[in-house]
Amino acid sequence: MSRIDDLLKRYAPDGVTYRPLGELLDYEQPTPYLVSSKTYDDSFATPVLTPGQTFVLGYTDETRGIYPASPDSPVILFDDFTTARRWVDFPFKVKSSAVKFLTAREGVLLRYLWYVMQTIRYSPTDHARQWISTFSSLRVPVPPLEVQQEIVRILDTFTELEAELEAELEAELEARRSQLSYYRERLMARAPGPRTPLGELGEFVRGNGLTKKDFADSGFPCIHYGQIYTVFNHSVAAAKTFVSDELASRLKRARPGDLLIATTSENVEEVGKAVAWLGAGEVAFGGHTTVFRHSLDPKYVAYFFQTESFHQQKRKFVSGTKVKELPYSGIAKIRIPVPPPEVQQEIVRILDTFTALVAELVAELEAELEARRRQYAHYRDRLLSFEEAV
Repeated sequence: MSRIDDLLKRYAPDGVTYRPLGELLDYEQPTPYLVSSKTYDDSFATPVLTPGQTFVLGYTDETRGIYPASPDSPVILFDDFTTARRWVDFPFKVKSSAVKFLTAREGVLLRYLWYVMQTIRYSPTDHARQWISTFSSLRVPVPPLEVQQEIVRILDTFTELEAELEAELEAELEARRSQLSYYRERLMARAPGPRTPLGELGEFVRGNGLTKKDFADSGFPCIHYGQIYTVFNHSVAAAKTFVSDELASRLKRARPGDLLIATTSENVEEVGKAVAWLGAGEVAFGGHTTVFRHSLDPKYVAYFFQTESFHQQKRKFVSGTKVKELPYSGIAKIRIPVPPPEVQQEIVRILDTFTALVAELVAELEAELEARRRQYAHYRDRLLSFEEAV
């Protein structure tokens, strides 16, 4: 901090002026740059940006109306509804007019304001144009350019180090996941016994009803198909949500040992994700879900649904354009190796051990990364705290 202190003594001995963000940043509505194409492809050149955390919606081959951002003329993409922010220094198109492009006025560095905006603690409570109504009026410190430049240099260095650490931790994590995938594929491929269609090993039960609006604080346990993608891994013994007993009486129910399969997704890769129900009693489920009722080891079947063999076989049965569907009639034709029960149990034991090790590593790496982020945020906030000029 001594370098910053020296600069402040030299250029701002009486304190730092605070000014509203609206006086420091110009904004532009993206209406002229709205993308018209509905077809995106990763091989196209121009990214299409969208509000919120998703940021990159896809890539387009459109050549008109591209916003000419670059490393020499970057912008801050600001989401009016959520106050999410992105630093953009490449040409792009944008999908929604809910965002604004922010550029700095003379006498202030855009990169400095980018870091200042990260220190603002603000959570919108409703959908309003936050830049005009709230954000632009927030007062922030505006030290002399020499101080801004030094702060940007320091924080850019910290950002770079954090990105390097995140990449290293993610690479280590990916290596362990690949190791787990390798053993899962090898164990399943070498499993003895006939390759039998799932339809010959059990029955399928299609779900009905159940939306997220039906969730209750208590009642009968239920699993929504979206939770199979976002909440659970390969097995679950306790539901996270409930429905009323009255609604549960009308819904289909999975029994202990059943496999719940999500049959609807936005992409081919995820459709067909499955979770084994290991609870003590029944659990309700709804539409876009099919239950496979069988006599195999439930976790063995769930692990099989994660293998490349399963994914290769399912692809021929997936239909739909925007929404992908995997009908139970197609799942019934997928062949699974059926070794003796004791071999199924041994495969599950090995894969459970690897899965637990990966989960432990994930927790350790996420904790380490979170600690570094807190350290960075603390140092950033200290750098951007100034005594206000009278």
